[in-house]
Amino acid sequence: MRREMQEILPGLFLGPYSAAMKSKLSVLERQGITHMVCVRQDIEANFIKPNFPHKFRYLVLDIADNPVENIIRYFPMVSFSMRKVLVHGNAGISRSAALVIAYLMETFGIKYRDAFSHVQERRFCINPNVGFVHQLQEYEAIYSAKLTIKMMSPIQLGRSFSLHAGMPGSLKRSLEEDEDFGGMQVTAAQNG
Repeated sequence: MRREMQEILPGLFLGPYSAAMKSKLSVLERQGITHMVCVRQDIEANFIKPNFPHKFRYLVLDIADNPVENIIRYFPMVSFSMRKVLVHGNAGISRSAALVIAYLMETFGIKYRDAFSHVQERRFCINPNVGFVHQLQEYEAIYSAKLTIKMMSPIQLGRSFSLHAGMPGSLKRSLEEDEDFGGMQVTAAQNG
């Protein structure tokens, strides 16, 4: 089971690189896979790479599997809706599992522990490193705030962001400033 991919949600698969190798093409086609998220470190690029660039669409993310790696910045890049996707790393245990857990948390508005349990019930060997676990727990507050803002009316939003001593409805900062995140830039190679 560890060397195979598992279906986490309908159309969303998690597995190791061995599930995306050339010898597995018939399995991938039978499952209807259309997209792959390939998670690797720079030093793994020679052996963890897209094997079917003309058959599937790839998103390649260079993420180190260490506790100090900032994985939260990659969460917005990964969307699995309306596709059949295989998310894989080298072993399908830490980095790729963390991305799938974050997707479940935000998509279904569930806590880290519930998302982790759901994924682990389907792929028993997952074990995100301790740094990723802490970031996933922190991510609960981030996606909860996003959901709260999405559900607020424009009038409520204006009141929430108005200055206490200033004019009613004036924003504390512009949306550009809010979305800038201090000039942080994320890079990812995308194929197809």
